[in-house]
Amino acid sequence: MKSVKFLGVIIIVLGIIGLGIGGTFFGIGLAKNQLIVDRMNVEKVSLAVDPNNPSVYTQINNAADAQKAADTIATHRRAIAPTYQDLLAGGRFDSTNATHLTYAQAMNLENYLYMAVTAFGLIQIAEATGGFMILTGLALGAAGFALYRLGKV
Repeated sequence: MKSVKFLGVIIIVLGIIGLGIGGTFFGIGLAKNQLIVDRMNVEKVSLAVDPNNPSVYTQINNAADAQKAADTIATHRRAIAPTYQDLLAGGRFDSTNATHLTYAQAMNLENYLYMAVTAFGLIQIAEATGGFMILTGLALGAAGFALYRLGKV
């Protein structure tokens, strides 16, 4: 019975470790999500989400809105030129050409938004992993406690 009690203690410790690591993953996910949303709010990155009301802009604070905004910018950019090579037409980038500058700035903003989409996705993975680890830690703790109590009998 002492080995059952000892096994119960080991499982409880593993449960506590799982809770700690899961909480860390979840906390980091929340913090990074808030960081990205704050940075986008500082830059006033927004999107006209409702096609019926294009003059009302909504702050971007999730992956879906960032994806919509990036895709919209990509569509507008491709209206200038389908590709960067088409824009240059065999020439070089000309910083005095307003079309070249507009295209380059659209590419920068588009890439910024696609990176935000990726970051939001990684954050969701970290939060989901953290949540799963917390649940696993709780289950291990409960199972360990049950084994510990069983070892006392």
